[in-house]
Amino acid sequence: MNYNHPINSFKGKLDENAVFSILIPTWNNLDLLKICVESIEKNSHFKHQIIIHINEGTDGSLEWVKANNYSHTHSDQNVGVCYALNALAKLATSNYILYINDDMYTCPDWDKYLMDAIQEQGDEYFYFSGTMIEHTGKSNKCVLSPYDFGTTADNFKEKELLDFLKTAKKSDWFGASWPPSIVHKKIWDKVGGYDIEYSPGFGSDPDFSMKLWDEGVRNFKGIGKSFVYHFQSKSTVKVKKNNYRKTFASKWGITSSYLYKTVLRLGDNYDGKQLVLKKNFNYFINKLKAFYLTIK
Repeated sequence: MNYNHPINSFKGKLDENAVFSILIPTWNNLDLLKICVESIEKNSHFKHQIIIHINEGTDGSLEWVKANNYSHTHSDQNVGVCYALNALAKLATSNYILYINDDMYTCPDWDKYLMDAIQEQGDEYFYFSGTMIEHTGKSNKCVLSPYDFGTTADNFKEKELLDFLKTAKKSDWFGASWPPSIVHKKIWDKVGGYDIEYSPGFGSDPDFSMKLWDEGVRNFKGIGKSFVYHFQSKSTVKVKKNNYRKTFASKWGITSSYLYKTVLRLGDNYDGKQLVLKKNFNYFINKLKAFYLTIK
C-alpha cells in the first residue's frame, strides 16, 4: 500500500484549559466515533482537546467532524495509525498526549484516575493505559472480559454498562503499551512519536514502548479504575499486515513478545517495583531468536 497521500490539517475549537490532547484515528467508522467522542465529552472529569484523523471519510465522518468544529487531520485514503497519530500530535496543545481508538467508550471519571496516577508519578517518565472492558476473550490479563455490553453502536447497552461499573474492580497492572494510553508531550517529542516503518501500524505499540524505554521511562502501568468499553471493531481486517516482528527484532535486538512478557511484565498485578531488563541467559537466548527473525 502507498502511504504517500497528503494529510490536511484543520484547527477547530480550542479550550485553553484542556488537560489532555486526545488523538483519535478513525476509518469510516462514524457511528462508533460519535459514541467515543460523546463519551469523552460527558464522562470526563476534565476538559480535553479532541483531535481526530479522518481516513477517507466516505461515511460522512469528515462532514460530522467539520460540523462540530473539532480539530482534525484528513487523508483521502487510509494512511494507517502511525502517520495519523504523528499528524494529530502536531495539533496538540496540552502537556499530555492520549491515544484512543474510535471504537472505545470512556467510562465516568476515566481521565481523573489517569491524572491521579500522573500526579503521583511526579515527573514526565511514565506511560499509562486505561483498562479495557471487552465483550469476548478470557486470556488477556490486562482487560475485564467477557462482559458483553454490545458489539455495535446499534446494540450498545450503555445503561447496563454504567450499572456494571458500580461494582467492577480491576487492580493496576504492569505493561501499559496500547490505547487508551497517555504520555507527556515532552517525551512524545523526544522519541518522535510513532515510527512509520510499522505502517499501517501493526507492531507500532511495542515499538513505541521500546522507544520510551530507551529514553528512560520505567513506569509502564495500567490504571485499573480508568475503564473504557472496547467494542473491538475490526478495522484491521481491511488492511494487509506488515512484518512487524521482523522489523522490531531487527531494530531492537529482542522480540516484541519478550519486551511484553519479560521486560514490561504485561498483565501482572502492579506492585510498584521498577521494571528492569535483565541481561541473563534468557535474554541472550531471545537475542538469538530475534536474530533468526531478521534472516527468515
